[in-house]
Order: sequence, then structure tokens, then C-alpha cells
Amino acid sequence: MSEEYEVHGPHNHAVEHAGHHDADPFASRMAVMTAILATLGALFAYQSGNSENLALYFKNEAAIKKTEAANQWSYYQAKGEKQNLAELGAALSAGNTDAHAKFLADVDKYKQQKEPIRAQAEALEKEVAANDAKSEALLHGHHRWAQATLLIQVAIALCAITLLTRKNWLRNLSFVVAAAGVLTGGVAFFA
Repeated sequence: MSEEYEVHGPHNHAVEHAGHHDADPFASRMAVMTAILATLGALFAYQSGNSENLALYFKNEAAIKKTEAANQWSYYQAKGEKQNLAELGAALSAGNTDAHAKFLADVDKYKQQKEPIRAQAEALEKEVAANDAKSEALLHGHHRWAQATLLIQVAIALCAITLLTRKNWLRNLSFVVAAAGVLTGGVAFFA
């Protein structure tokens, strides 16, 4: 009967030794913190870009509505000029003629046509103001998200330096900067 003997080499011994002993807890904690911060940084960067894109969208919508409102005001002004010409025609024509009656009918027609045009132009101007306000609010949020992203990136850099230097004060500083980034992100989220 043959018995097999297992011979352990130096590599096997090192792997077994590493498996039975704890890894460097300082490095492990910093690695986990860096991974968490990188995830938060990615989320904050996404929100920053999303806020900026929405701000640009609403600013574009405001510009489109502003053009539509300007067109409506031009149309209103054209109707007003036609009304003025009809009033002038009525004033210059003889009192009881068909031309005079036609000019007076045109004056009434243009007065009636102007009101819905004015109302639509004013409604479009309100949409412009609403879209501008949304854009400004989103742009302000974008700045907060960008600040949060920056702070998280600085905290990640501090974590890397902490791993190299193994300084506790540097680790604590990275915690403080990370907390400031998370708080700034929270302000952006709830604002």
C-alpha cells in the first residue's frame, strides 16, 4: 500500500499564513472608505450633470417660449395697426356711407381679435418666467452637486495619501472632508 505525502512549498505556507492571520486592518478600512467615497462621488457627479442638463433644457424652453411670445405680441401689434387704420378710414369717410360702416365693423373685428392674442402672449410670458425660475434653481443645485463631487474627490485623494503615510491625522482629515462632501450632497438633494 502506498501512502502519499504532501509537501508544502514556501508559497503554500505564505498563503496559509495569510489566510489564518488578519490582513492589515488600517489598509482594509481605508480601501473600504475609498470604495464608498468613489461610489458617492459617482452618484454626485451624475446628479451634477443631470441638474445641469435639466437647467439647460428649461433655459432652452424659456427661449422658445420667449420667441413665441414675441411673435404673439407682433401679431397683436399688427391687429392694432389694422384697427388704427380702420379708425382712420372711418374718421375720413362720410358719416352714413357703406365705407364708413365697413370701417366701423373692421374696428370692432380687430378689437375682438386682439384680446385672445394678448391673452396668449401673456400666458407665454408666464411660461417663460416659470421655465427661467426652474432653470435657475436647477443650476444652483448643479453647483452644489459639483461642490460635493469635488469634496469627495479630495477625500479619496487624502485616503490614498493616508495609505502611503499611515498618518492618523491625515485619515481624520479625509473623514472630515468626506463628511463635508456628504453634507453638501445632502443639501443639494434636499434643496
